Amino acid sequence: MAATEAAVVPSSSLETDTALVPETAGTPAATAATSPATAAAAAVAAAARTGPDARVSKAALATKLLSLSGVFAVHKPKGPTSAELLNRLKEKLLAEAGMPSPEWTKRKKQTLKIGHGGTLDSAARGVLVVGIGRGTKMLTGMLSGSKRYIAIGELGKATDTLDSTGKVTEEKPYDKITQEDIEGILQKFTGNIMQVPPLYSALKKDGQRLSTLMKRGEVVEAKPARPVTVYSLSLQKFQPPFFTLDVECGGGFYIRSLVSDIGKELSSCANVLELTRTKQGPFTLEEHALPEDKWTIDDIAQSLEHCSSLLPAELALKKSKPEESNEQVLSCEYITLSETKGEDDVIKTY
Repeated sequence: MAATEAAVVPSSSLETDTALVPETAGTPAATAATSPATAAAAAVAAAARTGPDARVSKAALATKLLSLSGVFAVHKPKGPTSAELLNRLKEKLLAEAGMPSPEWTKRKKQTLKIGHGGTLDSAARGVLVVGIGRGTKMLTGMLSGSKRYIAIGELGKATDTLDSTGKVTEEKPYDKITQEDIEGILQKFTGNIMQVPPLYSALKKDGQRLSTLMKRGEVVEAKPARPVTVYSLSLQKFQPPFFTLDVECGGGFYIRSLVSDIGKELSSCANVLELTRTKQGPFTLEEHALPEDKWTIDDIAQSLEHCSSLLPAELALKKSKPEESNEQVLSCEYITLSETKGEDDVIKTY
């Protein structure tokens, strides 16, 4: 990372740190292991990397970061929430560019907007679509597009969260359920159907998430069934008590509710053991989702360029002058957060 930063072309000056100096450069052990001429050359090179050139490289990276606009995808692992992952991404980019810094706090019109569209549960992994710069305005269009999942369900156990992270609320036998039984009911869950969202969700009541109210022990009524769309649904594997589904669906659809409903239809119960989003819109996990070691300014710039050709014309980012906004201002303390949608498919802008 340090070598990459030092090689960036000049811009204005910004403060930097000594992290650009390799740990071995200039140390007694390194000097002793080389000739005097080599050691001197290494010392000069190390000094240069901590001088004006290093500050110039940080300034160039900061400028490049603030110029990024569009939509791309990252690979969300199991564990963090979608919002936590976005914070991690934001922090890595700001750290690479040496921001925020005292100089940038004076530039009130310099803003960084970054958001995600289409929340993934903390226990789920896979494609998380991210918008940066003016690309955050494209996220609403991404929400209505199709999403694809591989879900592993477990028969015989129901939980309060409808997945393996919750408390077991019911157990029923499943030993008589066959592969043909499961395949025979999948048609009931395909097409335009009605679905009741889970109680543990990002849907809100009086401005608060249902999941938050549930964790407090408050009594929460289930939301009424709502129309959703399942484009395709197939059974990939059945090894009791586990079954694997391949699901392509529209926005607002809950895989946890689907698996739970399948268990009930089979006169048993079920919960989601593993969930992976393999595709959202044109972005696939294998081809487009950047792993964390690729969360760099240059890698994201390349991904934005590649992904722009995948978007339909109505979602393509139009060329225009960058907008000026005082809503999100870079500072040493924070970058403000606003939530622009109240449904489960939340767009978060940082």
